Amino acid sequence: MSAQLESREAPAAPAPAPARRRLPLAPIIFLVVALVGGGFGLQRWLWSRTHVETDNAQVDGSIVPAIARIGGYVTKVAVEENARVKTGDLLVQLDDREQKAKLEQADADLAVAIASAGSRGRVGMALAQLDAARAQVAQAEANATKTAGDARRYEGLAARGIVSPQQNDAAKAAAEAAAAQLDAAKKQVVAAEGAVRTADAKLAAARASRDQVALQLSYMRITSPVDGIVSQKNVEVGQYLQPGQATMAVVEIDDTYVVANLKETSISNVRMGDPVKIDVDSYPGHPVQGEVESLSPATGAEFSLLPPDNATGNFTKVVQHIPVRIRVTSPPDPVRPLRPGMSVKVTITTRRH
Repeated sequence: MSAQLESREAPAAPAPAPARRRLPLAPIIFLVVALVGGGFGLQRWLWSRTHVETDNAQVDGSIVPAIARIGGYVTKVAVEENARVKTGDLLVQLDDREQKAKLEQADADLAVAIASAGSRGRVGMALAQLDAARAQVAQAEANATKTAGDARRYEGLAARGIVSPQQNDAAKAAAEAAAAQLDAAKKQVVAAEGAVRTADAKLAAARASRDQVALQLSYMRITSPVDGIVSQKNVEVGQYLQPGQATMAVVEIDDTYVVANLKETSISNVRMGDPVKIDVDSYPGHPVQGEVESLSPATGAEFSLLPPDNATGNFTKVVQHIPVRIRVTSPPDPVRPLRPGMSVKVTITTRRH
């Protein structure tokens, strides 16, 4: 009985709670990935509408050769490989003893020409003859004017019978003679002017000859044509240089620029003056700023050694690249200099039209 009473008095056990339905995890992950990917894709699409980028780009610059203008033996090489030089700095000195002797001879010849062209020389004599000829012209003009007037008066008097025909004929003859003398005097002036020009030309020739020798002497010093760094030095003391032979090259690293080869499908909105971000492979994390300076008038393939000829029938459409020159606007960094040939990645911010 007691057991029955205890069983009756015991409370009933609570009913188990219904189990919660769990959402499948895979669709949620897929949805999140799709949203993130779609947002990233939308961002990239919006970014690509105003930006053009390529890693087909490199730093370029002027590499100027130092060339011998005259032949001669090398007596001094003043620089070493990779040395920094300024415009006009001596690079190579040639043996100039022969040219100095020629210059001394030219100076002597010029001194003789100047002395000969002095007041008692050829120029002075020619000028004196010119002055005398001009004086004769003035005298002949006066005489011609007088005799011509006399001839006109005698002709009128002869018509009225006041003077004889012989006197009239004599007046005409005198007028004709005076006119002939005037013509001869004018020709003497022309001849005297020619003599002056000849004397001046001889003096100018002597000066030009001296200047030519001095110029040849200056060529014995091969100097740096630009500011930069020496490279490809291939000259030594004692070597004989031929005219036009290159001795070394000078690289202008302070005046570099970037050439980016953009696909022809990417340049529709690229304009001169567009800002450019330049990431140099050698200096990660240190971008350089620039701007579009110009676009090539033709694709790179047109300037190749064997340009494509699509008229041969072997046509395969290939996306062409157009070189774009980019001017570096950031100030030169001596710690991270831009050297021609460096690889870079450029990002151009375009202005859509």
